[in-house]
Amino acid sequence: MSSLRNRRVVIASLFLPSTAVQGESAPSTPEPPSPIEIPTTAAVAAKLSEKSKPAVLRAPAHSRQSSASALNLGKFPSPLKSIVDDLKDKSRNPTPVARSPTQEAVNPFSRLTRLPSTNLVSTNSSTTTNTSRLTSPPPSARRHRPSESQATPRLKRKSRSQSRTPMSPSSSFTSESWHIEPNPHCNGGLKNAIDSVGDRMKKKLWVGTLGTATDSFGEGLMKSIDRRMKEMKDAAVVWIPDAEFQSCYDEFCHQVLWPCLHYAVPDAPKTNSVNKRFADTIVANYQEGDIIWVNDYHLLLLPALLRARLPPTAPIGFFMHVAFPSSEIFRCLSVRTQLLSGLLGADLVGFQTASYARHFRQTVSRIMAYEALPKGIQVEGGGEGFGVGGRGEAREEGEQVDGDGKKEKEGRFVDVGVFPMGIDVRGLHERKQELEVSEWVQILRQRYSGMKIIVGRDKLDGIQGVRQKIQAFEAFLDRYPEFQGKVCGLIQVALQTTESNEFAGGVADVPVVFLHTQDLTFSQYLALLTVGDAFIVTSLREGMALRTHEFVECQDRTHRPLILSEFTGSYSYSGFRSCIAINPWDTRGTANAIQQALTMSDEEALSRWEDLHNHVTTQTAQAFVTSFLNRCVRAHGEHMHSHSDLTLAETIPTLDVPRVLPRYKHSQKRLILVDFEGTLWRRDLSREGLAKMLRGEFEFPPEVVEVLRRLGEDKRNDVWLLSGLPVKGIMEKVASAVPKIGIAENGCFIKTKPSRGASSGGEWINMVSNFNLTWKSACLEILNYFTERTPGSFVEEREASVVWRYWTGDAEDPDRQWARRQAAEAQNHIFDSLGERYGLRIIPGRNSFLVLPNNVSRSTAVGAILHPGGPARSNNAGRAAWIVGSDMDFLMAISSDEKLLRRLNEFDGRADARWKLGPVDAVKALEQFGKAG
Repeated sequence: MSSLRNRRVVIASLFLPSTAVQGESAPSTPEPPSPIEIPTTAAVAAKLSEKSKPAVLRAPAHSRQSSASALNLGKFPSPLKSIVDDLKDKSRNPTPVARSPTQEAVNPFSRLTRLPSTNLVSTNSSTTTNTSRLTSPPPSARRHRPSESQATPRLKRKSRSQSRTPMSPSSSFTSESWHIEPNPHCNGGLKNAIDSVGDRMKKKLWVGTLGTATDSFGEGLMKSIDRRMKEMKDAAVVWIPDAEFQSCYDEFCHQVLWPCLHYAVPDAPKTNSVNKRFADTIVANYQEGDIIWVNDYHLLLLPALLRARLPPTAPIGFFMHVAFPSSEIFRCLSVRTQLLSGLLGADLVGFQTASYARHFRQTVSRIMAYEALPKGIQVEGGGEGFGVGGRGEAREEGEQVDGDGKKEKEGRFVDVGVFPMGIDVRGLHERKQELEVSEWVQILRQRYSGMKIIVGRDKLDGIQGVRQKIQAFEAFLDRYPEFQGKVCGLIQVALQTTESNEFAGGVADVPVVFLHTQDLTFSQYLALLTVGDAFIVTSLREGMALRTHEFVECQDRTHRPLILSEFTGSYSYSGFRSCIAINPWDTRGTANAIQQALTMSDEEALSRWEDLHNHVTTQTAQAFVTSFLNRCVRAHGEHMHSHSDLTLAETIPTLDVPRVLPRYKHSQKRLILVDFEGTLWRRDLSREGLAKMLRGEFEFPPEVVEVLRRLGEDKRNDVWLLSGLPVKGIMEKVASAVPKIGIAENGCFIKTKPSRGASSGGEWINMVSNFNLTWKSACLEILNYFTERTPGSFVEEREASVVWRYWTGDAEDPDRQWARRQAAEAQNHIFDSLGERYGLRIIPGRNSFLVLPNNVSRSTAVGAILHPGGPARSNNAGRAAWIVGSDMDFLMAISSDEKLLRRLNEFDGRADARWKLGPVDAVKALEQFGKAG
């Protein structure tokens, strides 16, 4: 992180951590008529004993009866005590703030039993529910406001959360009448992670929206907000018209992207231009040396927009804070290509778990037909070649050189990494030590002594699985009636959202207490986590569930268990395997998990908690921020290095043979490495030409055979031909024509040079005889299936690799697009079923792709040639290891594989020249070296 101290990080997130609120200054907590006295535990107990029969919230039953009828309490033998009776009525702050004990309001739970109903109405006024026995004040009355006249109502939307606060038409919002407050819509996990780094990130700039309607803002007001937000909060505001923002956030992000990313197929995707406005703001505020950090699914298009407008020296990272689905789901989006192209503009794309990163790589491979590697994505350049990074194993097809012998424009590499998000453990422990937290813990424990408390915290949308949670809780009470009257209920902390969708189908008649986050202070929330006997998460799909991390750290004394859905990102980490794992769709299994949690022994609970605690304290918010930014900078540096190599290659002069010949003549021990196909021999890749080659009806150019023979005859030369063509039928023919040279076939076979004085050639050494090649039969079965459905395609089977040529016709033929889609499907099937299991990689080309093991490449063949103890240097080869090290006084490599050439330069350490040659020029140059002797 020290490398980031002097660099500014530009953090792009849809909502800024702070927003502009009407009023002269941030209001203070309203004081009651007389000072609040914190009651003693004994006084609280006495007060509670005087209370009347407690109220219990019951959700609508399966019969979809009315809300009022759902409130009958006769199901259980005795009335259940409820947490709602505990405390007195005080309004709450929407965002928890630090208070002294004497300022802490004493009623986090009264009036919070709010019954969700299908009759909720979305208006600018208060939200009401259809209930006769329980009434709750409108949301605006529960929230802390400067005064009722200044309160700005929130607009309910059909989206899963409220996005912007509309301004009253009559309000006079001027540059003199506003102040800055925390933004309740911001990404809390990201903000906490950034704040936890502290002074280690001294310079930063947040870029985002205010989260409030801005159409009524005048030019002077916007300038005032811009100035003060940048001066006071290091933030640049992105100004977006309300209609445009609603189209992006509510209609596209929440109705299209959010369901798709969480495995719910969306309807009618729509595009948006919000990303362009973010790009405008970032470009306007960009400074040399800034690190651009784009966050979450709202801004998928932003990396590519920034890449096109910012200097190439700008590192750009993107982190996805939610899940990423499999390619089968993502491909349903009509804008799938645009979204993926936008992401691939970044240097680094980060995900919460390895499975999400794998889904992304597979999706790109399937939809974009790019090469997906374990480390990232190889993005094509101007053509459809194999791109940067040493795709020499695939260049054996000769597909990256056009008809004039000119190299196509190279692509770029995009790193894909896994960065588990965490919490600020140290900060949480400091908050836990505050006096008001201890007071609330004491009150709750005394009130519910002998009772079991089950806690959950979710957004009330279909993805979070709250419906499944309540149904499982009902099943638990039915299956284990001994807990009826001993469990105070399911305490569900609910994030602000539209609840009607989640409960429209009706749920069980069970005791459920809803506590809205805007009605709780953070101290009260921590107290609830501390006294809970179990914490349950039933998400149907989710990234890192950071609320489970908070629960684990709040249980540092009692060590009660965590019930966690196996569909959360947290569960994918080994530390969280010590939770009680559930399938939220399995109601009976979840009910059994609740019973297991409430009856678990202290010894088992402690053992499980220690594993959870070790993960939480290791994968912290600080580790997340530092690892992501450092990886982003490192990835950008690697990409810049590759780019500089390519730029340098464009300026490299053509080989000056007269300049090199004197050194060649005076050297005594020479190593010459030459690519065969694409350099010395350009094959006919048409359908007819490939068919003839498979039948063995081909001849090598006589000038190539002659130049290789002449070089091989010189005893000072050690000549090796590098190829990716199969040995049988092709390379054996080369070996018989030129017996005195070595041949390396893509790391699979090596034909050694003959012994001194021997007239016959050396032997073929199988480099993959001990490899597990059982994957080939399954791979061939898949490719044969697609071959039957792709006219003109065929399969080439080799010793340790397979090539599928899906197109051999004219490049302008419209049927080629169909063949490319078939190739993408085939690659996806091979990678899904065989890739990780057998360690395979798939290298796409212009009209074909190559499947081979990770440890088979042209570089491994050269390594065997250079290594003193390698098979190419065996006694059977008739040569000692004299070519390695300082004894070798001349090394010449002619290849189209930049990665191989770079490694050779690093190995030798004495490369004093770099040259370029066309295929025709390579043969002529070698003829001059052969004649020079």
